[in-house]
Amino acid sequence: MNGAHALLKTLVDAGVDTCFTNPGTSEMHFVAALDRTPQMRAVLTLFEGVATGAADGYARMADKPAATLLHLGCGLGNGLANLHNARKARVPLLNIVGDHATRHVQHDAPLQSDIETVARNVSLWVRTSASSPALCQDALDALAACKGPPGAVATLILPADVSWGEGAQPLAAAPAAAPPLASTDALERLARVLQGPGRKALLLGGRALRQTALLAAARLAAHTGVQLFAETFPTRMQRGAGLPAVERIAYLAELAAVQLRGLDHLVLIDAKEPVSFFAYPGQASRLVPEGCTLHTLCSAEQDVAGSLEQLVQTVGAAQATPALQPARRAPRPSGKFSADKVCKALGHLLPERAIVVDEAQTSGLLLPLYSAGAPAHDLLTLTGGAIGQGMPCAVGAALACPDRPVISLNGDGSAMYTLQALWTMARERLHVINIVFNNRSYAILNLELQRVGAEAGGRAAQQQFDLSQPPLDFVALGQGMGVPSRRARSTEEFLDALEHALRTPGPHLIEAVVPRSVSGLKLRLLPYLLHSLRHLPRPMALGIKRAVAP
Repeated sequence: MNGAHALLKTLVDAGVDTCFTNPGTSEMHFVAALDRTPQMRAVLTLFEGVATGAADGYARMADKPAATLLHLGCGLGNGLANLHNARKARVPLLNIVGDHATRHVQHDAPLQSDIETVARNVSLWVRTSASSPALCQDALDALAACKGPPGAVATLILPADVSWGEGAQPLAAAPAAAPPLASTDALERLARVLQGPGRKALLLGGRALRQTALLAAARLAAHTGVQLFAETFPTRMQRGAGLPAVERIAYLAELAAVQLRGLDHLVLIDAKEPVSFFAYPGQASRLVPEGCTLHTLCSAEQDVAGSLEQLVQTVGAAQATPALQPARRAPRPSGKFSADKVCKALGHLLPERAIVVDEAQTSGLLLPLYSAGAPAHDLLTLTGGAIGQGMPCAVGAALACPDRPVISLNGDGSAMYTLQALWTMARERLHVINIVFNNRSYAILNLELQRVGAEAGGRAAQQQFDLSQPPLDFVALGQGMGVPSRRARSTEEFLDALEHALRTPGPHLIEAVVPRSVSGLKLRLLPYLLHSLRHLPRPMALGIKRAVAP
């Protein structure tokens, strides 16, 4: 049996049954072995960034790794942005990267590169397989590294001669040990903190934003009065009616500082200490207020949900009644069309068990407010900040959960990074509704120009954010890749397009042509202040409201 065939059988037997591919010459034996391994679903993508982003989305929803098949170092490099997002999301993901045959490396052929160096930027584990007989053990080592917990990116480099060479034998993976719980000392120490004086909050991230862990955290909140926060861009957050309402830390450091103001204790639960996304003149990078003590429930290698349940027992909160979000849909929107009306329409129409992939950072900020009481759904966000994640992530989520509708929210600029994902949606007949907020601008950069303290942008600066000349035609682009596409310029047109897409299987694209205005952007910052303003003296609160009001 050659290396490629044995590798595929080893992966399938270990539970890896989906591979997102963009192959080249060095990967041909792997491609040929797919015919003899029908249990592996190979999904072709037109760009490596789609393959890596789809593997990320798949892992978020399936809770197991998918594989990618990439061509040499250049192919891996094309997928790095979404591998960065996957690394920050701490999801399990296995890259298989083809390489030149070992005897060919010495000739420095045109596509020769140092793949290991490229891979280390995003991978916890990297190895170049040295022989066909060693390949399957290398694959099992890669899977053990990427499955965690926490999940991680692992990159297995597969030279062409290792792939075609004979003498490989499939291997079975050993059962994984259950992750340990938090120590008794840690539980008792945190119980004293939660039952003691001062203002306290839990910062939930990663696995702590799933239903079981959320309900445990809500019991702690009901029993001790601790406040619940979620990290700014969660990997996967379960929310909606019947689940606890958890306030996300704002993207803007100024507003996050307001949210955390006055805290005496902050407990990190599968989350990192909150810091500003970038450095800004005159502002601190750390967002935790001075005098606030940081605590950690358990390490990333431990059982997060189980440790939270143990903390509930230690505190004596097992019988506490958690506060849950009541079922309450946003009213049907009407009037002048805007990005906010799109969010309101989603809150009004969001179906049961939907998966929402949100990359629309400047246009979708009111969505959490309007969808809070919508039917329970999963939210996937831009964990690493590298744009071009939304559509590929939606591909992976739809393949992991084929019985659930997926709604992908994208800015016009970010959509253009990985628009090729539409072709894969059409080829695989995935029920993904792609909404593109087309304001013909990298709108968030207008805000950042002001925040970094740069001089007021003139014409040359503004041209770097402007996407209006020539205008992007997303209807033509979507239809050109086989996806039925519609343009909405009014609230009623958008509602009609969304209702049609929800009831019609297969992929869809809706181009929402929305106005671009600084005042509108400021208005969309208000949801981040709804809860945090209550902690401010009245004069300061009124001042912030005036600053962000249109």
